[in-house]
Amino acid sequence: MAGYNPDFLRRLRTAVDEFGTAFENWAKTQDESDILSTHGFLPTMRTKDGEDPAKVRTLELDVAEAAGAASRAVTVTGAHIGVVGFGPLDPLANWALMSAPKALFSAQDVRNTVATVRGRLRLMIDEAEATVGTDLPAFAPAQFHPVVWSAAAAHWTNHQYRVAVREAAEALNVHWKDRVGRHDVDDTSFWQQTLSAGEPSPGKPKLAWPGTPTDKTTKSMRGGLEPLGSGLINLSSALKDLAAGLNLTVRNVTTHTRDELTEQEAMERLAAYSYLARLLDRCELRTAQEPAQQ
Repeated sequence: MAGYNPDFLRRLRTAVDEFGTAFENWAKTQDESDILSTHGFLPTMRTKDGEDPAKVRTLELDVAEAAGAASRAVTVTGAHIGVVGFGPLDPLANWALMSAPKALFSAQDVRNTVATVRGRLRLMIDEAEATVGTDLPAFAPAQFHPVVWSAAAAHWTNHQYRVAVREAAEALNVHWKDRVGRHDVDDTSFWQQTLSAGEPSPGKPKLAWPGTPTDKTTKSMRGGLEPLGSGLINLSSALKDLAAGLNLTVRNVTTHTRDELTEQEAMERLAAYSYLARLLDRCELRTAQEPAQQ
């Protein structure tokens, strides 16, 4: 996968190694358990009897500092783990949750993630070194919109490009259905209804490009600028067509076929979804007031 400098990836690997060392030093002061044994209600790490609290606190700070650098590697490699009800999470950044009630991870989850990140970084370093001197343009897929990349990353780094695109498309649909509160229509209809012109109705909020359609600019099209009101209507319509079109031509195709994509093909599709996601972030959510109960 092109785009990351080999030195940058090696620095990430060093950060992960430092985290692993700090974590194991802290783990020696802890009694370890797992999610199954705690029934999902108790911590999976408890300080051993007789340990010096000041020493434990110092070791915890060492882990926290190391996690700050190492968690970037999880984003780059896509080595998040899925937690029911929470989605993809980074066990390195959230290691402290093991000491809290209803812990989401165990020490083995953290160790498995460290090993996975190391393995993926090793492959990425080899690939990056192979492209040195080839004058390929820099490309950092981790800079795509976070909703898009967090869903795609794990599959992308395993070269499962079709699945990466499919998961990114699904994630953006689910993200906005959750935000808008609409799970009563299919994805294409959702975008068509939510981004269509007109006012929202009860139970059917709309996303609209910010601004007031009655506003005017000081210049006409002849002077180089379109009246702002018309521009807003056109932008909202274009956004609706873009969202529905991507759902039909990308999401549906990657879901209902098994034709693999090349890295270039997948990159272009993810870039389109990332651009759409950033446009949607700029929209206003407009809702209609529910009618008063008689």
